[in-house]
Amino acid sequence: MSQKFLRLRDVQRRIPYSRSSIYLMISRGEFPRQVSLGGRAVAWLESEIDEWIASRIGNRKDDGSATRQ
Repeated sequence: MSQKFLRLRDVQRRIPYSRSSIYLMISRGEFPRQVSLGGRAVAWLESEIDEWIASRIGNRKDDGSATRQ
């Protein structure tokens, strides 16, 4: 399986959070940590972002608060 890096803008296109919110969630252990690419460049593993999104969907199904039709 090949890994793909996502830069911050790419991550923000996938989730509706600001840069500061993403870094706050990282500091709380609630979001995947970034990977240093050298210098000041960082990125996130696409697979970890996908897993995080899937876990949010799973939480919605498990918490019983979802509206059922």
